[in-house]
Amino acid sequence: QLQASGGGLVQAGGSLRLSCAASGTIYSNYYMGWFRQAPGKERDFVAALTWRNYKRYYADTVKGRFTISRDAAKNTVYLQMNSLKPEDTAVYFCAADAHASTSPTITEEYDYWGQGTLVTVSS
Repeated sequence: QLQASGGGLVQAGGSLRLSCAASGTIYSNYYMGWFRQAPGKERDFVAALTWRNYKRYYADTVKGRFTISRDAAKNTVYLQMNSLKPEDTAVYFCAADAHASTSPTITEEYDYWGQGTLVTVSS
């Protein structure tokens, strides 16, 4: 089970940190990812990391502004979001890919999903 938190309302240029706490075991072959879904749009990849070797992946739209990280002792993944823009407004979901798929950016490859946390960026 994944529990996402940390969303809220922030002004453009501000920062937020999202957390995703996993209640079960995160195995070394897992990808842990963040996705987002804006109203009326599809769910899009934001960032992911491999639990084994901490390799990180980012969507071009957030590269340089967002950072994905983890605390293995707490079974928690974070998404630090800086320089937020109104177009970052969305519900953010954390997810786990438990079967070592070939790409961590594909929504359909993820097996477990958190409930989502709303991020609203005002202009």
